[in-house]
Amino acid sequence: MQKWKITFVDDHGETTDEVFECTERPDNERAAKLIKERLLPVAAELDLNDLEGRTADASVKELKSQNSIEILGITPI
Repeated sequence: MQKWKITFVDDHGETTDEVFECTERPDNERAAKLIKERLLPVAAELDLNDLEGRTADASVKELKSQNSIEILGITPI
């Protein structure tokens, strides 16, 4: 499985890198879900029913607005 480095600004304003394994390059939506699962496991379990399907990239927007986390880049390792 390919390893991917996801770079993001965390809730303290610091640039952080996390490594994840995925078969394909994750898009921003998948990257947001991976970050939530690792850093915010309780929030990852919450139902985004109010946003999913009505908003493109619901997890990306929710991660930024609720947790001040913004994805900067996704690169292979």
